[in-house]
Amino acid sequence: MQREEIQRQILTILEDLFEFENPGLNDNLRDDHGFDSIDAIELLGEIEKILGFSLTRAEKEKAMTIRTINDILDYIEVIASEHNK
Repeated sequence: MQREEIQRQILTILEDLFEFENPGLNDNLRDDHGFDSIDAIELLGEIEKILGFSLTRAEKEKAMTIRTINDILDYIEVIASEHNK
């Protein structure tokens, strides 16, 4: 899956499910959009749908460092590449 496709899917999720308006790739999710821990759990569920598999506990813990949309995209690329080895 290409980064552009992942970005399109993530932006759609953030706009439709979390009601983000014109999110920037480097916006701080919490500070700029009021994203909280419950939102993060919901987003991880959406990421699992994109990836087509369930994340392990360790993979979910890696998500704790996510602060921006670019971080989300990087995270998905790393997880996807680890599963495609």
